[in-house]
Amino acid sequence: MALYSEKVMDHFINPRNVGQIENADGVGEVGNARCGDIMKIFLKINKDGIIEDVKFNTFGCASAIASSSMATEMIKGQPVSKALELTNKAVVEALDGLPAIKIHCSVLAEEAVKAAVKDYYDKNSIEYDKELFKENSCEHCNIE
Repeated sequence: MALYSEKVMDHFINPRNVGQIENADGVGEVGNARCGDIMKIFLKINKDGIIEDVKFNTFGCASAIASSSMATEMIKGQPVSKALELTNKAVVEALDGLPAIKIHCSVLAEEAVKAAVKDYYDKNSIEYDKELFKENSCEHCNIE
């Protein structure tokens, strides 16, 4: 059995939504250079609260890039509230699985999306439940 699914390899070799958005409405960066994975998500959100564009920059392995790519595909065109429902489990399932040792990449993708939404909320003085947003401490690699 191959280490990575065809979908993981496709999103690694042909990542979707790579890049930056100038004057993004929300930007979220998570990860830690010491563990090797850093993800940055950029959101462009229209007046109706729909994510009309999303881009990412990821420094990391194939699983990190594929997770970022898939997460952006899953939230593009969705309301911000729907993006907040994105889970790492949903990303893993959409990629047809990840090796157990690489699950943290999908967790980072979920955290990056949430961090970008939090930034959008903060920039626009939108009230939110603080429990939805936990500070990233790169727990998967035990680095503070």
